[in-house]
Amino acid sequence: MDQFLKGYDLNLTTWVYLSSLLTIAIYFKFNRLWSVRNLDMLALVAMAPGLLLIDIGGKEHRDDLLYRGYIWLFVLGACFLLRLVADSWMVRRPLLEPNLTTGGLTFIGVALLVFLMVNVITKSPSKSDLEGPRMLDAMLRRERPADGEQALAKHGPGFPLLFLMPSITTKAISKVAPAVPEERGPYMVQAATARTMAILSHIAVVLGMLMIGVWHFDNIRTGIAAATLYLLLPYTARWTGYVDHVVPAALLVWAVAAYRRPMVSGMLLGLATGAIYYPLFLLPLWLGFYWQRGLLRFSIGYVSMLVALVAWLAFASSNLDHFLAQLKMMFGWTSLSSPGVEGFWLFHVSSRPWRWPVLAAYAMMCAWFALWPSPKNLGSLLSCSAAVMLGTQFWLTSSEGVYVAWYLPLLLLTIFRPNLEDRVALATLGENWLIRRGLLLRRRAA
Repeated sequence: MDQFLKGYDLNLTTWVYLSSLLTIAIYFKFNRLWSVRNLDMLALVAMAPGLLLIDIGGKEHRDDLLYRGYIWLFVLGACFLLRLVADSWMVRRPLLEPNLTTGGLTFIGVALLVFLMVNVITKSPSKSDLEGPRMLDAMLRRERPADGEQALAKHGPGFPLLFLMPSITTKAISKVAPAVPEERGPYMVQAATARTMAILSHIAVVLGMLMIGVWHFDNIRTGIAAATLYLLLPYTARWTGYVDHVVPAALLVWAVAAYRRPMVSGMLLGLATGAIYYPLFLLPLWLGFYWQRGLLRFSIGYVSMLVALVAWLAFASSNLDHFLAQLKMMFGWTSLSSPGVEGFWLFHVSSRPWRWPVLAAYAMMCAWFALWPSPKNLGSLLSCSAAVMLGTQFWLTSSEGVYVAWYLPLLLLTIFRPNLEDRVALATLGENWLIRRGLLLRRRAA
């Protein structure tokens, strides 16, 4: 950024303080101190210290700071999870608008988006991902690197090509990271692809939140407020250029935005499942939502996208063993294994067995969402989807708690949403083509 604004130098710690003050100033309701909205804002602000501890601990190689950061996010995530589960009981949803006008919110949102995207453009890929493009080139040439599966497995389950995109490190939020001359040539295409995907995905998240405000909340200011807060939070600034963080977020937001088109929502959710695997656990909830109407269309869209991704893997694989290895990674075959675990469960060997009860409780919660609440409306679909994606942070094997973008946009939409009890599938979805065709033929026969 200092290439365009001379003297501009803003580190992550300073941005945490500044964005926290702006969040309270814009969204805190000072005339209703004990409102749930204020508690939500304070909890969002409280997320910053945990992320900052993890960032500093990783940079300075201090395990004590890392562990404190993971504990912080673990406890705060549990509080958010209880908040999301209880959201379906909060039927009184008074309209608590931000303290800033719509024009002011729009200006801040656009400015933040421009600053963050320029930051992605001017930064270099992180050195930890230098091996990714080499393996991607080998896969596209249908070769099989000797250490391919081991290097891929450290990223966790998901679509291999997504994880092979280099991350764009923006932690300084200012100065350009030093380039690696010997790697600059081979990395130019992959880095440009990663930057493009990150920028387009953030724009998609913002537009998706705006459209949900217009189409489903009937209040564009609510959508602008949620999107601006998403751009304002320190997490977005720190992990702006990480494709595996933001791409699933964009897909999930637009799956919610397109809920009146079950096939489109199914395709987007299927694409998110193929990308990072964990949205698979959203399936009971979404099937329960479309149970009365739209189930077949949603299922066709979901399955067709997974089949297309599997076909892509088959085309990009050099042989059957390579294809099966990538298929196992895509569908989470390695997600339960202990090797390569990072985050909260890494620091005490004696605590790792407790990960299995947490996983069992998570599976029970996902199954429970298939039946509760009943009937499901758009509000419960939002809050429970955020709860499912938040729940993955307690047991996934790759840096638990750091993948905030997977649930953050849905969490913000849940916080700002109005009462949506009338937005149920049976009332908002039209009948599918086969039923309409059958009724038309019956009328003609009569």
